[in-house]
Amino acid sequence: MEIYKIPFRAMACHCEVVIAMQSKDDAHAIAQKAIAEVQRIETKYSRYREDSIVSCINAAAGREAVTCDDETWSLLKYADSLYQVSDGLFDITSGVLRRVWNFKVPQIPAGQDLEQVLELIGWGGVRLEEQRIQLPKAGMEIDFGGFGKEYASDRAASLISHQGVQHGYVNLGGDIRVIGPKPDGQAWMMGIQDPRKKGALTATIPMLAGGLATSGDYERYFEVNGQRYCHVLNPRSGQPVSHWRSVSVLAPLAVVAGNCTTIAMLKETDGLAYLESTGMRYLAIDNEGRMHSDSHSESR
Repeated sequence: MEIYKIPFRAMACHCEVVIAMQSKDDAHAIAQKAIAEVQRIETKYSRYREDSIVSCINAAAGREAVTCDDETWSLLKYADSLYQVSDGLFDITSGVLRRVWNFKVPQIPAGQDLEQVLELIGWGGVRLEEQRIQLPKAGMEIDFGGFGKEYASDRAASLISHQGVQHGYVNLGGDIRVIGPKPDGQAWMMGIQDPRKKGALTATIPMLAGGLATSGDYERYFEVNGQRYCHVLNPRSGQPVSHWRSVSVLAPLAVVAGNCTTIAMLKETDGLAYLESTGMRYLAIDNEGRMHSDSHSESR
């Protein structure tokens, strides 16, 4: 049995389907189905496409409710549950902050501009009834960027598994879902990027199954007067978080791992207690470079 790696690009990142099979043709055929599923999800939920369901919901903000299909409704209900368990920190209406934060330009937004955008954030005011969603204020938006890649990774891996694949994984820009171990039973070794040394690893985590995700302050950021401003933004203050350099979590699903990392980043100094409460395996690096992990984590 050979291991085949099929690279592709989606969701603005480098992606890869890895499958162990006897036949190269079969491996590539199954991988193409997984890639098509990722592309379907990207097309359906991209805020950059005017015909996506997300854009339709946003366009109706302040005017009318939008009826959702079953998949979209389940994702909205999931977003609602994340809002509740994070005490309002995981808020899919907070994407409007990108109107004042541009991480390609080292510029801190003016206080007045930030205040105007903060008025458009508030999942608690969104109406979810009878499979319909209504954003109460014109200018409000939802954005599935907080869990879209992880959801797609899980969906693609599930599709591959249902095709009979027992060994392999899907990696969407670091959001990983492992289907099963290598053909010889050994774990796949997944590297965790060093948040301060590009191209270097801070740890290697063995995975037999499940999901792995990492959030950090090194993906999109700028520095002003020696202070780092990263793209993970608190929906209440509109300010970048600053306590964690990176948080990685292992969970049964990639989407769960990703949500845990984001919520931990947003909780800042309370992030460690939150990670412990989840019961998940984790590896976190704070703003002073200290490494924190659960008692079961192994790093090499």
